[in-house]
Amino acid sequence: MAMDRAAKEALRVVSAGRFNKSGAAIVAEYRGLTVAELTSLRRELRKANAEFRITKNRVAKKAVHAEAESSKAVSDKLKGPVGIIYLYGDVAAGAKAADNFAKGNEKFVIKGGVMEGKAVSKSDISVLASLPPKEVLLAQIIGSLVAPHRGLLGVLQGVPRNVVQVINAIKEKKA
Repeated sequence: MAMDRAAKEALRVVSAGRFNKSGAAIVAEYRGLTVAELTSLRRELRKANAEFRITKNRVAKKAVHAEAESSKAVSDKLKGPVGIIYLYGDVAAGAKAADNFAKGNEKFVIKGGVMEGKAVSKSDISVLASLPPKEVLLAQIIGSLVAPHRGLLGVLQGVPRNVVQVINAIKEKKA
């Protein structure tokens, strides 16, 4: 189905907006997947605040080069029947959803992506997918920051406690 120039321009603007709004984007080949499988992928990605969009490669390339400068690294991956996963929220959660789907469907192949203006490979996306969720990482960081203070507090409380125990022991001996 042919698109007129105005429709392509509107699609380019929408695509550039998605690239600019997202924290990262993953390019994946979807050749051979059924509509039901793509719907399942979209449902899983929606839970992770991400979306899978199939866009004409030429329109997506123009969007990247014209308005989404930070996503230029992805333009060389836009060849063949590919779709783009835009990750809006927690990038690791979206990457995990895409990676899990790719493991379950060999027809879905992750080609690479872009994150913070830098190209990421398929292996980088797998490593990103293996990270725990953002909330868990923050809790671990806070726990490691608080641990030395708790240890110091325990030591400082131990000295008066030991003095009181020594005084009680002396008192019991004299009584």
